[in-house]
Amino acid sequence: MRNLMVKIRYDGSRFCGWQVQNDLRTVQSVFQTALREILKENVPIVGCSRTDSGVHANEFCVSFHTESMIPCDKLPLALNAKLPPDIAAMECCQTPDGFHARYSCKGKQYRYLILNTPLRDPFWHSRALWYKYPLDPDFMNGQARDYIGTFDFSAFCAANSDVADKVRTVTQCEVGRYPFDDRVVEFTVTADGFLYNMVRIMVGTLLQISAGRLPAGSIPSIIASGDRNNAGFTAAACGLYLNKVLY
Repeated sequence: MRNLMVKIRYDGSRFCGWQVQNDLRTVQSVFQTALREILKENVPIVGCSRTDSGVHANEFCVSFHTESMIPCDKLPLALNAKLPPDIAAMECCQTPDGFHARYSCKGKQYRYLILNTPLRDPFWHSRALWYKYPLDPDFMNGQARDYIGTFDFSAFCAANSDVADKVRTVTQCEVGRYPFDDRVVEFTVTADGFLYNMVRIMVGTLLQISAGRLPAGSIPSIIASGDRNNAGFTAAACGLYLNKVLY
């Protein structure tokens, strides 16, 4: 019995998130079906996170135990022959028996992309938030630094979340131009964990500060308030990418 981890990428536009849901197309259900066909086993799989509908992943880790002896370098090739075009297996490795894609995770990095142009671009549809009002990435970067630290992020968590401990440590938070298209503003954040909708609310708050609807320098007071009503709107799922998983 081997414990394997597969790293995948996916375009979340046509998925209802990661987790299996009755009669809905999810990443887990599609990946599980392809894996079952290859391994000839019905193996339970564990994902590193529970991404929402429309959210993408540049790196998403899946772990599972299997009796199959298919070599690790061959499994991604076999999976990609079975998977649809909007999911791809990138690599596979054998891990210690106790490794768990979710519970062994030490942190994650997310990116959020904003197409900042007066006119929308169909080639960015469902892959970035279209925001037509001018943005200053340098100003946003200065504001975003106030997210760095260990705080109770209750104000940046969906109101219906039942998570008791909302303390998280953000180690990196920055805003700049996307290197492959300077029309796109890129928000990058790394933390030991994230609350439900946390990144999307962080982005929505920065956009409202940029628009003057929230005062510059208000992020520390919003965090201290612990009140979701004081933070900005929840930015659309289409701009969010799970970028890196840390073990």
